[in-house]
Amino acid sequence: MRRLILAAALALSACVAPPPPSSPTSQPGVANGSQDTLISDGRDIAEAQCARCHAVGTYGDSPNPAAPTFRTVLSRYRAEVLEEELREGIQVAHPMPDFQFEPQGVHALVAYLRSIQEPARRG
Repeated sequence: MRRLILAAALALSACVAPPPPSSPTSQPGVANGSQDTLISDGRDIAEAQCARCHAVGTYGDSPNPAAPTFRTVLSRYRAEVLEEELREGIQVAHPMPDFQFEPQGVHALVAYLRSIQEPARRG
């Protein structure tokens, strides 16, 4: 009986694939393919909802000089706080349009922001 249980356990362990290696932008519990899709979705949201005022890519100035570039926004805000504020309706000192994001959309947008951040400049 012990041999049968041991053989079954070995057979099952051979069928289980090891988890994929994580990348620097991956989040716990999210496979790289899923993370890439999440980032892509966040970029699409940024381009559709935010690009009118913010520079949403990896270069360039924001169309509205008062709007921070997305590649530096996480040097001003903690990602977790920004994610919560986007879900609840962000309150900032300058006028922003009313928008409503689904929780998954907020998660995707913050994943995109994390993927494009520039290192903080010293000066």
